[in-house]
Amino acid sequence: MTSPIFQPMAIKGVQLKNRLLRSSIAGRSAYYDGAINPSWTTFEKRFAEGGVAAIVSATVTIDDQRRSPLEYPSISKDRFIGPFRQAIGEIKAAARRATGAPCRYIMQIGDPGAHTQTSLFDQAGDSASASRTFDFLYGYRNVSYTMPAAEIQQTIVNFANAARRAQRAQCDGVEVTASKGYLIQQFLNPATNRRTDRYGGSVDARFEFLREVISAVRRRIDKHARDDFVLGVRLSAADFNYLPFPNLRLPLSFRGNGLPEAIYYAQKLEGLGVDYLHIDSGFGFINPKGNPGAFPIDELRMFANSVRGLSGKAAVRAAMFNVFPNWLIRLLAIGWTWDPDKVKQGENAKYARAIRQAVRIPVIANGGFQDQARIEQVLADGDCDLVSMARALLSNPRLPRVFAGKRRLAKPPCTFCNRCAARTALFPLGCYDISRFRAPGLSEEQAWKRMEEQIAKLARP
Repeated sequence: MTSPIFQPMAIKGVQLKNRLLRSSIAGRSAYYDGAINPSWTTFEKRFAEGGVAAIVSATVTIDDQRRSPLEYPSISKDRFIGPFRQAIGEIKAAARRATGAPCRYIMQIGDPGAHTQTSLFDQAGDSASASRTFDFLYGYRNVSYTMPAAEIQQTIVNFANAARRAQRAQCDGVEVTASKGYLIQQFLNPATNRRTDRYGGSVDARFEFLREVISAVRRRIDKHARDDFVLGVRLSAADFNYLPFPNLRLPLSFRGNGLPEAIYYAQKLEGLGVDYLHIDSGFGFINPKGNPGAFPIDELRMFANSVRGLSGKAAVRAAMFNVFPNWLIRLLAIGWTWDPDKVKQGENAKYARAIRQAVRIPVIANGGFQDQARIEQVLADGDCDLVSMARALLSNPRLPRVFAGKRRLAKPPCTFCNRCAARTALFPLGCYDISRFRAPGLSEEQAWKRMEEQIAKLARP
């Protein structure tokens, strides 16, 4: 019997050869003006050749003034269309040569708002948000500012224009980022949206910005109708803003959204003509709640030191990362009741299932997948329609071929150290877990024995 992983399906008119997607991940592979460079194309080709059905890009910025991190790609101007079109053509051609079947390309578009992490200089525009708030962990500006209506409307236009440019670049779809703590999630979240106009104050009012974005994108791409161009939304199922006090019955305005709000938003998005939902959890990037493994404190210390000169908040944050012991940093960053070692593969599958039961459009689950048995389980149980991965594929780009060869895990597997996610703002993206590589002094037999022990540990349910 065919594994559910390799059963083809379609999202609207976009045919997918299997149920595996490469989710949003990328490194500093664009020039400072936002144009992609050859390393971006080479990086994406690896996953297309490895056998995934589709690649979802890293968040491509829609705004000239904000990019997070630096040297990430932009789609804010028409001049970026040509380089993307050429690169995506090469990526798709590489997939056909290697696998004999197409690999679809979906551009994730977004605006980091006040969660913009890096800049060459301190810029006021990097603190745009739903309302004036203070967030110590994310962003580098001291406080965010309340976006005026005119700026909101321009951002909506930016999203619509970016989607049309992705269409012209021969992408197979766009995915609007309403997670990662980026601008749209800042509007959805009652802890960061304290507005009293039509963009805040109630569940529906907080949704208004996203509603207008999706409506504008839908109109813009439908003017140039293509049944084989899809519109998706990456949506956080639970914000987890209330840590380190998750058991207290805090008012909604202090704890952020939970699954009931996410289900409600999912139903409204379906009504707006969204073609699929991509489900994760948490508020902010990187977020330790939706992915197994350790919180990469050493890497976050490197990042904090790199931006310490941009603001007073950034300087204090760096000082704390350098002075405080790791256990205290972990406590302040993720709360004392959260044990990342207890987060299992496919942690967000339970959220995806709840949302899938409430809508009729395809649902993608994201969050720490890499074990074939676990992926087959969530697909067979109807938790989701597709599974997306980033870290596991970064470690093993040919993972779909591993599964096709009836092997449960790649050797060596991803250890979910999460170092790659934190280093991406500073260094070339790759695997930074030296335990996955042969240690000096170990024989080949000893190295494989150590790896077999890691595989056995990661394969536990």
